[in-house]
Amino acid sequence: MKYLLSGLLIARLFACQSQQKTNTYNEQHRPQFHFSPQKGWMNDPNGLVYLDSEYHLFYQHYPDSTVWGPMHWGHAVSTDLTHWQHLPIALYPDSLGYIFSGSVVLDENNTSGFGTATQKPLVAIFTYHNIEWEKAGRKDRESQGIAYSLDKGRTWTKYAQNPVLKNQGDVDFRDPKVFWHAATKRWIMPLATGNHLDIYTSPNLKSWEKASAFGENDGAHGGVWECPDLFPLQTKDGTEKWVLIQNIGRGAVNGGSGTQYFVGSFDGKTFKNANPPAQTLWLDHGADNYAGVTWFNAPNNRRIFIGWMSNWDDYATKVPTQNWRSATTVPRELLLKATREGLRLFQKPVVELEKLRENKITLAAQNFGNLVPVKGSSVQKEVIMVVDLSKSSAKEMGFNISNSKKEFVRVGYDVAKKEFYVDRRKSGKTGFSRRFAQKHTAPYVAGKILTIRALIDNSSVEVFVDNGRIAFTDLFFPNEDFTRLDLFSAAGQTQLVRAEVYDLKSIWR
Repeated sequence: MKYLLSGLLIARLFACQSQQKTNTYNEQHRPQFHFSPQKGWMNDPNGLVYLDSEYHLFYQHYPDSTVWGPMHWGHAVSTDLTHWQHLPIALYPDSLGYIFSGSVVLDENNTSGFGTATQKPLVAIFTYHNIEWEKAGRKDRESQGIAYSLDKGRTWTKYAQNPVLKNQGDVDFRDPKVFWHAATKRWIMPLATGNHLDIYTSPNLKSWEKASAFGENDGAHGGVWECPDLFPLQTKDGTEKWVLIQNIGRGAVNGGSGTQYFVGSFDGKTFKNANPPAQTLWLDHGADNYAGVTWFNAPNNRRIFIGWMSNWDDYATKVPTQNWRSATTVPRELLLKATREGLRLFQKPVVELEKLRENKITLAAQNFGNLVPVKGSSVQKEVIMVVDLSKSSAKEMGFNISNSKKEFVRVGYDVAKKEFYVDRRKSGKTGFSRRFAQKHTAPYVAGKILTIRALIDNSSVEVFVDNGRIAFTDLFFPNEDFTRLDLFSAAGQTQLVRAEVYDLKSIWR
């Protein structure tokens, strides 16, 4: 009897494990080609670094709940920026505090002394947040610590003399995004400090001194500045400028949290904005792209960005998911291009995502009014729609995704208003936040040809207009999956140059 019970228990255990594996990444609203944690809470991407053919993605993680709590660093790796392997938690909270956002660098020259004769160290630089000091009302609750790894990020040792940068009394003092500046042979640490950015430098990642500050009178200030990133980019003609990505906790272009950026110069100590201080440039005009930063050491000089696909200020802890909460955007390559308005960031999904395409549908050139249904029932899609505006009389055109319950999301261009938009007001579950059911817009003067590219997952759409001149990232939570796709033309005819629609395979199956 004893052995029979043991056998039954083992069989039940294997059955439960098999069922758990089957159910993982199969829940309602679960993204199928975006990264999301197996369970629990996720927010900011952290520690993005490339080493030995692996892209590392660390992220703010609370494994014990689907709402924010004591922050850990979750960890995953990918060889193609598309399929991800989950690894054990990298950094746990300790007596100095929770592990808030930060970065990882490859210390090529072993300036830190953590390396060996055969192994260059990865060094993580992160914010400690002392929750007990916060409860006690202390302003110096945040400081910067470091840890190192000699086994390609699989295990980490925290520096015994943490913190390496103490707080002098700033309530918000966080999110170091460190990089090596070859011209001055020093490490540079942009650090978000309340309503502005401080820049620190170091020869060894252990001792830091303040070099400059930026931003008290530049850009948007509707909320606290967070998660900066500073890097050089070259235009097609070889002109090099420095780009500062600066996330903002609230007051973004379409409400809540968002991401602004600046274009200028950096000399190793000081960043100078080349645009008027009052001008605000937005990386994304949707509501759900926040805390994004780029990979350190990415190959082929690509600047690859990924964001947290949610809105911290408006509803991040309330979205209607179970077992897990939040996902990242798809990885995007950032490009600097000249426009009529000046140098601007363009962005496009990394080319590696194209390997997920299957079941291509092509629509030939045609002049249409009203709706053009596109066959297929897959939830995950990529849509590329090219329109000749000079031969179109329609006031609006674009596409709808919808279901049998008449819930829908509309992506379109308003010719009269010269405005691009994503409308999710009738998208399904919206009652969890009064700020969710909205139409997000961006002023946009299109040329003769308008190109709309969109990646549609179970609960999100990412839109790239005219090769990424502007972008939208928006979540949605329909009661029934969106499986219908229609091109639309409103109040007139639209001249379609071509359209391509692909099903996108799941990265989890």
